[in-house]
Amino acid sequence: MLVIKRIYDGYEVSDGYRVLIDRLWPRGISKENAHLDDWAKDIAPSTEVRKQFNHEDDKWEKFKTDYFSELKANKEAVDTFINSIKGKKKVTLLYGAKSPVHNHAVILHDYLADLMS
Repeated sequence: MLVIKRIYDGYEVSDGYRVLIDRLWPRGISKENAHLDDWAKDIAPSTEVRKQFNHEDDKWEKFKTDYFSELKANKEAVDTFINSIKGKKKVTLLYGAKSPVHNHAVILHDYLADLMS
């Protein structure tokens, strides 16, 4: 099972295998309190794409298209990530953005779910 969760929502044992999918470390979270099993920077959006989006809802569709393109072009990193989570009962993709609906974790979740089905 693949789920997404904001890293600021805190650790729960039920999260399973916890992976931070942001390129930048989230502010105010210590590595100890993050309870991470992995940090997958390589599958996060590039700095350029992230900055263009700037978490502005009206730029969501372009961000989604641009990030999908990056994921498709980054097949090696995506495959490496998929191999690292194979066999895990539950994987929680952790992100730091404020919006629960307009963030890269939503896009990555859908992209991975399609590849893994």
